[in-house]
Amino acid sequence: MAKVAQIGAGLVGKAMALDLAKQHNVFLTDFNDKALKEVQSLNQNIVTSCFDLNDTDQLTEFISKSDLVLVAVPGNLGFETVQKIIKCKKNIVDISFASENLMLLNSLAKENEVTVIYDAGVAPGIPNFILGNLNKDQKVLSFQYFVGGLPMEPTPPYNYKAPFSPIDVIEEYTRPARIMRDGKLITLPALSEIVEIEYDEVGKLEAFNSDGLRSILTTMSHIPNMLEKTLRYPGHADLIKSEFESKIIQPGNKESLEKLFEEWKLNPGEKEFTVLDVHIECESESHNYFLYDETEKSTSISSMARTTGYTATATVNYLLEKGYGKHGVFPPEIISNDTDIWIHIYKYLSSRNIQISQAVVDKQLP
Repeated sequence: MAKVAQIGAGLVGKAMALDLAKQHNVFLTDFNDKALKEVQSLNQNIVTSCFDLNDTDQLTEFISKSDLVLVAVPGNLGFETVQKIIKCKKNIVDISFASENLMLLNSLAKENEVTVIYDAGVAPGIPNFILGNLNKDQKVLSFQYFVGGLPMEPTPPYNYKAPFSPIDVIEEYTRPARIMRDGKLITLPALSEIVEIEYDEVGKLEAFNSDGLRSILTTMSHIPNMLEKTLRYPGHADLIKSEFESKIIQPGNKESLEKLFEEWKLNPGEKEFTVLDVHIECESESHNYFLYDETEKSTSISSMARTTGYTATATVNYLLEKGYGKHGVFPPEIISNDTDIWIHIYKYLSSRNIQISQAVVDKQLP
């Protein structure tokens, strides 16, 4: 059994720690002692430690005996946390979704002979793994995906609950969206170009531009058309935009955000679902990958925690079992372009009852 140090015990962190503890010795830290006690009450073999990540000495001691570190902190803490761990010469899987470019730490990772895989969640994550795998032997012409986690029973006015850090949701709503259109990198406002999509499982949703392509814009820049859109119930994007304009929601204003976060809090027992819809057009065929998942009835673990967390734990297990053989900082599409990791992740998710359907259309057929 390997020793895995995990930083972060939130909704996703809880799911990951419990999953990893089935196979490994898990050491879990968070600044929230209540969250740690909740996880430990479900599995007493998980060793917990409560401290502030700003205490570098404690962090160094915490990860010192681990074989790998899993980072699940809010995005605003991600870059600095990963940087500190690299200096401790530990391999890392990261799902913090930091706004900074983690590739800036590539040289540091090489110097310390460390492998870092970042953005290894549901999205970014699963679409990246899929794209890298197809890019091995196909000419990709277009890549787009739609993703969202939503409550089963929407509550006005927002009709939304945050299944992960609400701070990261606000960041998603304010950061300009970078996309590729006709071979050119362009930047559009977040929440823009709203379209309506209907799914058999949930009915009508809206999709709007968000900045989810991240590393793909650089690693897959040969693909002329790429975009990512966030899914919400209809009317959500226009409401958020109007509340930004009227300053009802003020990014950076603690009082404003605390009120919002209370409304967005996913309460115990509240059911939700996750949709991921990936479309990839290649020269000879088109691919559609579709994931729909709901809160797990037996454990009450949310679908967003399952789909994000188990993609990360699948990545952890792959790195522990097979390794990668290269040092540096790598996004999922580079790893899957070089290895069979996507097959591993697909099977791992399936074993946890997270199903991803695939449809392929041969463009050569009459």
